Amino acid sequence: MKGNKDFLGTEPVGRLLFKLAIPTVLSQLVNMLYNIIDRIYIGHIAGIGDLALTGVGICMPLIMLVSAFAFLGSAGGAPRASIFLGEGKREEAEKTLGGCFSFQILLSALLTALLLLFSEDLLLAFGGSENTIGYAVDYMRIYAIGTVFVQLTLGMNAYITAQGFTGFGMVSVLIGAGLNILLDPLFIFACDMGVRGAALATVISQAASCTFVLFFLFSKKSTLRIRAKNLRPEAKLLLPCIALGLSPFVMQASESAVAVCFNTSLQSYGGDIAVGAMTILTSVMQFAMLPLQGLAQGAQPITSYNFGAKNASRVKKSFRLLLLVSLIYSFTLWGLIMLFPRAFAGMFTTEAALLDFTARALRIYCAVLCIFGLQTACQMTFLALGRAKESILVAVVRKFVLLLPLIYIVPLFTESKVMGVYLAEPICDFLAVTFTAFTFRHHFKKAMQKIEESKKA
Repeated sequence: MKGNKDFLGTEPVGRLLFKLAIPTVLSQLVNMLYNIIDRIYIGHIAGIGDLALTGVGICMPLIMLVSAFAFLGSAGGAPRASIFLGEGKREEAEKTLGGCFSFQILLSALLTALLLLFSEDLLLAFGGSENTIGYAVDYMRIYAIGTVFVQLTLGMNAYITAQGFTGFGMVSVLIGAGLNILLDPLFIFACDMGVRGAALATVISQAASCTFVLFFLFSKKSTLRIRAKNLRPEAKLLLPCIALGLSPFVMQASESAVAVCFNTSLQSYGGDIAVGAMTILTSVMQFAMLPLQGLAQGAQPITSYNFGAKNASRVKKSFRLLLLVSLIYSFTLWGLIMLFPRAFAGMFTTEAALLDFTARALRIYCAVLCIFGLQTACQMTFLALGRAKESILVAVVRKFVLLLPLIYIVPLFTESKVMGVYLAEPICDFLAVTFTAFTFRHHFKKAMQKIEESKKA
């Protein structure tokens, strides 16, 4: 691929998606371990594992919010950079990269200050109890110091993938995840630091990943480079990136809002054990979400580049293949969860009561996971095409219009209030996937017609 700068527009789509998606999926699988390895180790701390795991789970809304802001500049900027490349506008692509880099730095400084000042108050509001708040605060105060590394690693890695260098993107994740896996038992158990050790291991690992990502983007190996002359953001380039990035930002930020609603409702109906189970359920859900996002990230450069080059047939082939593979994966994982829920729950805890409770809740929570591949494929393809409004629409409908109200409504009609809270997720997912499918079919057809019309003009 190095010898052919137009490989995104010339190589067979199936082979190209295979080449690009394998590194991104592996990256997300490793990133999944990165995200949940702390919780696995913490859940096995002798004597306090269940409470410590619940405490760290209460931190998840804040951690997801930090990730959301990383997407604000990158998930919109990276597809636009790919489209510029497809149009032959390399200078605009590099200005987009430089402006978004500076934007991420500014966001990092603001978020770090806010987390250090208000994390304890927020954690109490997010479902912390007198039994778990100490663990949550210990973890979050250290994690907050590494906000800049999280922002730049997640944000800038998207620009490596957008150029088709998915192998380098995978290496950046491998560096951080491998280091985190090594440091976690050292700090948590050998140094007896508990949850603080887990947070410190995460910060150091993210710093290592960040160093690699920036080294690549400043180097001559990168097609798009961060250059000093492009670090001052231009509104005409940055604002469309932010507009397009609003969809994944809303998706991730709404995950944070949803996590708060879940935690507070579950704390009210079921106490710490219900909140602890939710920590495990969201961790298992990452087995679905992150690989699906990896598949979509592998398809994104193909879709964006060929959309910019006005090659409708390759855009269609890319989406169809992405949809097929995504559905195969989501159906496979759903089957495994339905058959072996205790095996998934047992990864995070050996405490009998929590294990039994979580195994029952998992089948309810993931009941329609089988069709979620369609949701991810459609929503991420909207981003790849630069369709900001449509991508934001399906994100808002799923989380704000459907899920948030259902968290409070469904328990009113179920015998078990706690299980009613978990049931809100599959009901929402079924309705959201249906809405997304119809919305995507309409707008994708219009986008392809627009390409054909522009070629005739």
